[in-house]
Amino acid sequence: MTDLSLTKIRFRNSVWEGRIAGAPTTGKRPDIKVSHLDQPVPGVELKEGTDSTFWTLTIPIPDEAIADGVQTFLIWDAAADVKLGSFTIIAGESVPDDLRAEVELLRAELDMLKRAFRRHCLETT
Repeated sequence: MTDLSLTKIRFRNSVWEGRIAGAPTTGKRPDIKVSHLDQPVPGVELKEGTDSTFWTLTIPIPDEAIADGVQTFLIWDAAADVKLGSFTIIAGESVPDDLRAEVELLRAELDMLKRAFRRHCLETT
């Protein structure tokens, strides 16, 4: 369990920015880690905000992470070993195994099953 929360600010010029809130106001730096493909992301910065109620998290996207397919970055509170959030970059041509395509297919199949179940319920009553 953690008191920290993560809010996205923006993603621009290959840099993801977010805000960490809920850290103690004593100036103790939160222990935030970021990984991509189970490897730490280099160059991550955490700066105390202007009124010490938040911290600004800056994550530069490594060049090798900009590639075809889906790239996911995980952000977690290392002290509590709790995931705070994540973000995904999707680039290149759409592939048949793309997760978005799979989710869309599952939604369509679920809608079909719902219609069939409702029809079955009406016919059996």
